[in-house]
Amino acid sequence: MHDLAGAWRRTAQGAGLLAPDGSSRPTIFAEMSALAARTGAINLGQGFPDEDGPAVVLDAARDAIAHGVNQYPPGRGILDLRVAITEHQKRFYGLTLDPERDVLVTAGATEALSATLLALIAGPEDEVVVFEPFYDSYAACVALAGARLVTVPLRRPDFQPDLDDLRRAVTDRTRLILVNDPHNPTGAVFSAEVRSEVVRLAERHDAVIVTDEVYEHLVFRDAHVPLSTLPGAWERTLTISSAGKTFSTTGWKIGWVSGPAFLIDAVLAVKQFLTYVNGAPFQPAIATGLRLPDAFFRGVADELRVKRDLLGAGLRAAGFEVSVPQGSYFTVAAIPTDEGTDAADFCRSLPERAGVVAIPLTAFVTPERRAEYSRLVRFAACKRIDVLEDAASRLAVLA
Repeated sequence: MHDLAGAWRRTAQGAGLLAPDGSSRPTIFAEMSALAARTGAINLGQGFPDEDGPAVVLDAARDAIAHGVNQYPPGRGILDLRVAITEHQKRFYGLTLDPERDVLVTAGATEALSATLLALIAGPEDEVVVFEPFYDSYAACVALAGARLVTVPLRRPDFQPDLDDLRRAVTDRTRLILVNDPHNPTGAVFSAEVRSEVVRLAERHDAVIVTDEVYEHLVFRDAHVPLSTLPGAWERTLTISSAGKTFSTTGWKIGWVSGPAFLIDAVLAVKQFLTYVNGAPFQPAIATGLRLPDAFFRGVADELRVKRDLLGAGLRAAGFEVSVPQGSYFTVAAIPTDEGTDAADFCRSLPERAGVVAIPLTAFVTPERRAEYSRLVRFAACKRIDVLEDAASRLAVLA
């Protein structure tokens, strides 16, 4: 029993779940949300909207509950949702998928990612390449799957990777290249050159590409381009997305993974022992959402672009150096020069000083690179206009 406990502690520490002394480690998100609750600060830290999604989607969920869609759905997900996902991929990206074989519904994108890593990582010799900063669950999932995390840095102002860094990172030990595009936390949208190089390196080193595309409809300039649409990419790419960001239903946790049937079968073999299934009445509701007209999807991006610009203007007026995001909920900014060099300390003091909560970018990087990102802070723009205006007014005390 003691050996089992010790082994678990070592694994959990490697995944960032425990502090070095073995105590439980609350996430920075929990810490900042508690600060927001205690101080009454506006929470621009966590990436969830403060408005409901389309009424037709919410009504479809209520209708499903009222008509008995309340028990276990099929293991792969309700067929109509899988069909709607394939229709969406065809409509927006020209991809033709088989809803019976090429799509798996999951408990959000995070379960899709976890099941994929657990399914495809063979052992400690395997490496997973990610772009850093990265969504915080990536490192934990890689560690729990028993692989080694290899990072490629993204740096201001545009947060595009250096292609030579990428080439050095991807080797014959690379099992997976994990690409989050549009990118959380930086708001970057990767260039065509980056996308092409990812595919070329995956082919050269026989790696699987796993894409996290939950912000696919929140792109502010050119249309989103999935890696799976590039020549030679489909047969080695698993595409992950979810409903939460597009339809403002983050609490429903309806996600999916799509790709070649042999890879989907591997993910299903693991997923069935995680949640098995979830969200029965929400699945037909998301099918309804995915069939909304193109104008809805354009409107989602247009509305968030206005909020991005409002937040950015408020941050600049308060003395921040703002990197303009090309997608996602998020804006990254460097703290004012007279505020020191530690964004984590700055974020812990900000609720009391200005009544606003943000997240230091060091929450999304490995310990070795924290110094490079120590002045950077992430703010979420996915709030009501009046909330963002209030936040900008409060931050003006820093100027």
